Amino acid sequence: MTDKYLVFGNPVEHSLSPQLHTFFATCTHQDLEYTKCKVEEGKFKQQADEFFRLGGLGCNITVPCKIDAYNYADELTDYAKAAGAVNTLKKLSDGRILGDNTDGRGLVYDLKRLNFPLQGAKILIIGAGGAAKGILKPIVDCAPLSVTIANRTYEKAVELARDYKEVSASTFDNLTPDFNIIINATSSSLKDELPKVADEVLKNASFVYDLMYKKTGQTVFTQHAKELLVPHAYDGFGMLIGQALLSFELWRGVKPDFEKTLANFR
Repeated sequence: MTDKYLVFGNPVEHSLSPQLHTFFATCTHQDLEYTKCKVEEGKFKQQADEFFRLGGLGCNITVPCKIDAYNYADELTDYAKAAGAVNTLKKLSDGRILGDNTDGRGLVYDLKRLNFPLQGAKILIIGAGGAAKGILKPIVDCAPLSVTIANRTYEKAVELARDYKEVSASTFDNLTPDFNIIINATSSSLKDELPKVADEVLKNASFVYDLMYKKTGQTVFTQHAKELLVPHAYDGFGMLIGQALLSFELWRGVKPDFEKTLANFR
């Protein structure tokens, strides 16, 4: 019988997850069906219960349901605990539900693929929301020299930095132009807006990365970085593939080929 997987979210119509996981299944000879499900407000638990009751084995979670999925899981990985959110659920052999978060490791997977030198680097993360929280532990695990979180609301940056000795908080005005890597973890690119980071700070970086992506072309953030002659600027499409690969591996025990996937979708 064909195994069932899906992605929960709202909106979910735009999700590439069904195409990605169907491609993974074809490449790795896995018999599965992957669909998408729009979650009505306040109905995540009810819809997840129904999915698993009918034989579903795993699901991805997108906005705004990642906190709901965190609370739904019977068991959480360390990455899910650190992120305070879940983007992957797996039904275990005993019927319990495992919650994981592959977002941050998907980012690190892509940064390493692109030869971003994380170990010993001075890293700036722009933003202190859920996206920033989700990537923090996997980045710290790579032994950077320092990580600075800059946010419009300074107190949110302080709160996020509190759990890691390598991480500090800053306002945008107090940033100095001495970061090797700058990661935009805000959603500003979705509105074609730039985060409030001075050009002097951006143009001194060697690498910049935007967690947002466009199917074709550059985000406004990566385009601006290139105009400032930053040597390496990338959007988050590779992170999207990376987090999906890790979810698929958690469910199926095999990891599809990243480069083959990237070439197929871009």
